Amino acid sequence: MKKYSVAVVGATGAVGEEIFRVLEELDFPVGDVLPLGSARSAGLEIEFKGRKYKVKELSESTFSEHEVDIAFFSAGGSVSEKYAKFACDSGAVVIDNTSHFRMQPDVPLVVPECNPDDVKEWKNTGIIANPNCSTIQMVQLLKPLNDAFGIKRVDVSTYQAASGAGKEGMEELVYQMQKFFEFKLDECEPKVFAHRLALNVIPHIDVFLDNDYTKEEMKMVNETQKILHKKIEVSATCVRVPVLRSHSEAITIHFEREVDAAAAREVLSKAPSVVVIDEPSKKLYPMPSISSDTNETYVGRIRSDNFDKKILHLWCCADQIRVGAATNAVRIAQIWAGEN
Repeated sequence: MKKYSVAVVGATGAVGEEIFRVLEELDFPVGDVLPLGSARSAGLEIEFKGRKYKVKELSESTFSEHEVDIAFFSAGGSVSEKYAKFACDSGAVVIDNTSHFRMQPDVPLVVPECNPDDVKEWKNTGIIANPNCSTIQMVQLLKPLNDAFGIKRVDVSTYQAASGAGKEGMEELVYQMQKFFEFKLDECEPKVFAHRLALNVIPHIDVFLDNDYTKEEMKMVNETQKILHKKIEVSATCVRVPVLRSHSEAITIHFEREVDAAAAREVLSKAPSVVVIDEPSKKLYPMPSISSDTNETYVGRIRSDNFDKKILHLWCCADQIRVGAATNAVRIAQIWAGEN
């Protein structure tokens, strides 16, 4: 079997570390490993398949000095903007986890369970974009339902974990909870989030735009349409909640015709990377405690609207570091490798 030289930019970050774990779990055919980071991270070690590798500092000459087949970027949009072109010029395919390239018309935006054929468009620029974490878990559910019943509109409210803001977000929540149990909440000045997250919810993720939606909310609108190749109406409200890991979403879906909840449940039970947990009478439904550290999107609370039989409501949870980033990126690499 052919093996691929793999570089990970942002190797010591939350997503970078998870990419190495998922590559190993999914038994991706990795040859050489090149962990990359900032000057601050250079010299640190990561572990892959029982072997330790030192992180090297990313520079404009990195990819000309090392043979790389696949370069995962997960270190922020400004890093991707500056350095992805050097990886592409060297002949590597870039799988980018940031938002920088997502809406560029000639860059495919891929969720393998939804639009795997779009991977072929990587040759346009050498880049494949990974969607926003909240978008990924949502479209994994929308795609099979749209294929079966036709979707007109989606209204979604997200409940996004602290880890969506990286290691710093998780550390801030843990610190604040420690201070709470010390009865010192007054010492919890927020640095990562707009307000204190412990014992709070914040209806504000990313910057507000002129239309009064946040950038995070508009990502879900625009990315869903690009991935599904359909101008589905989407409205999102994105909320940060005091959960360490795994995003949750309450989704209302307007269909083109009447849809029975049982029929939708049957469709979702056959969807790739989707697990249905929907027995509320037994207190069985998706929760972050179930989805964390897994590669699946969990869905439940599937029910018909009380007033309109063309509307369904459902609830889903997924580990956004995995499903929403690392696992999706590695699955993209699997499709790419199968064609090259």
